[in-house]
Amino acid sequence: MKLVILDGYTENPGDLSWDWLKDLVDEYTVYDKTPENLIVERAKDADILVTNKTPLTRETLSSLKKLRYISTLATGYNVIDIEAATELGITVSNIPAYSTDGVAQLVFALLLEMVNSVAVHNDSVKKGEWASSEHFCYWKTPLTELSGKIFGIIGFGKIGSAVAAIANAFKMKVIAYSPNTRSYDGFGSVNFLSLEEVIAASDVISLHCPLTESTKGLVNMDFIRKMKKGAYIINTSRGPVLNEADVRKALDEGLLAGVGADVLSTEPPASDNPLTSTDKTVITPHIAWASLEARTRLMNIFKSNVEGFVNGKPVNCVN
Repeated sequence: MKLVILDGYTENPGDLSWDWLKDLVDEYTVYDKTPENLIVERAKDADILVTNKTPLTRETLSSLKKLRYISTLATGYNVIDIEAATELGITVSNIPAYSTDGVAQLVFALLLEMVNSVAVHNDSVKKGEWASSEHFCYWKTPLTELSGKIFGIIGFGKIGSAVAAIANAFKMKVIAYSPNTRSYDGFGSVNFLSLEEVIAASDVISLHCPLTESTKGLVNMDFIRKMKKGAYIINTSRGPVLNEADVRKALDEGLLAGVGADVLSTEPPASDNPLTSTDKTVITPHIAWASLEARTRLMNIFKSNVEGFVNGKPVNCVN
């Protein structure tokens, strides 16, 4: 049985090991990155194909005659044509719930940077501005205390609930909207409201919804005009949930105080992305999932996926 990893570098730039694969398959090959025009050539003999962000279209899958199993190295699997895979008898698995705590942590790293401007003040001190100041302290931006502010969560799955717990620790008032009708017993500190109510009441809105037809461009000018003036938005879900042109316009007009994001509509972003050229945004390059701890969990779940398929009992299947 042959396994091919199309783009393994992001998951494992060298601080983890693939060696365990030799105990499960006869042969494996790991590519750091695979251009689309080389996918079929590299994967033509694979029984198992592994991808993170390398797209697997219907045309590509139809060309891979030996392929019987795909495992992603991510939770999202929109890069794979699931309908085509199913029709071709190819099982697909993903990596669920490995980065929950890391994403929740980054939500507050982004928020704290916006309300305390740690980087701005650190740069000021390193430039000698504190040493030359006639005052014992100074601040270069307005500073905002989170305690008592209303923290709105849109999408209340594992990550949303982890974020709620941290917001509670900051003594924020947590409200949330989720289209899911399951019981939320155990979240007594969270007040569940309609989407419109969450939009209108929140001082901070954190997005934790999947990218669907209904959530694409969810945060547009109409959405923002329903928010409190001077509120913050944090997006660690998917970039296209924001209409980036509208968000930039709202920032320029002072409707929003700031936006923190770990995801953008295209990644890497285009040079003219409207959110990367303003000091009212804090943007990280899709790193919420990337701690060593989270990537180790990902690797362990991936191992379970491969073991399951090899033993005839695939797990974490999405089709």
